[in-house]
Amino acid sequence: MSKVISKDGTSIAYSKTGNGSTVIIVDGALCSRAFGPTSKLAPLLANNFSVVNYDRRGRNESGDTTPYSVEREIEDIEALINETGSSAYIIGFSSGAALAFRAVASGLPIKKLAMYEAPYVMNMGGHNPPADTAAQLKQLIASGQRAAAIKFFMKDMVGLPGIIPFIMSLTPMWKKLKAVAHTIPYDAAILDGFTIPTALAAKINIPTLVLNGSKSPVSLKNASKKLAEAIPHAQSKSLEGQTHDVSMKAIAPELINFFKN
Repeated sequence: MSKVISKDGTSIAYSKTGNGSTVIIVDGALCSRAFGPTSKLAPLLANNFSVVNYDRRGRNESGDTTPYSVEREIEDIEALINETGSSAYIIGFSSGAALAFRAVASGLPIKKLAMYEAPYVMNMGGHNPPADTAAQLKQLIASGQRAAAIKFFMKDMVGLPGIIPFIMSLTPMWKKLKAVAHTIPYDAAILDGFTIPTALAAKINIPTLVLNGSKSPVSLKNASKKLAEAIPHAQSKSLEGQTHDVSMKAIAPELINFFKN
């Protein structure tokens, strides 16, 4: 594990494996190098690239500095690029895809962008998150209700049945989720109302691959389609048999092909 200091002084922990051009992996909500699926992606890419997997601020071994802003998370990615090479490819998952998208739009030296199911789901069919999602999350975290914030995320934001967070609360996983619950408002801020930021999309002038799973909710599939249409010259592909919890073995060949060619 290594660390880099972001512009505001926050320490960002990361792991680097492999050789070649740098690929930065950006996790979605609640995930980190120690918890989540993307730790399995790095070894699948390492024969072709130098892979950077990092803990987003507030998670696992990275620090956190208040007040939060999306710009600070973009600066974290900038610090990683500066530390590991002069430019990078980037792949983001879920809300991490939205963060990677915003990093590219900000002008960071990123050569190619891959996104898996950025949840710009408002009015895309199916479940819609509450309009005051960000405010509700901030209130829950400010009052110390971490478990309630996780339940709100799963049930109200994502649209899972209420039984799912109840079952998860009975498992050892719940403690890990509670430890990073304060970062859920960060993801809500990145998504900014869960609608596609078309003005930012128009600024994307690098090769972009927008991926989704064929078995994902209709809202996520529609969001991916609309996002690809909004980004100039973006490619779009649906991975057969995949859901929002995509298999790293299924997505790795797509990423290798996209970044290498």
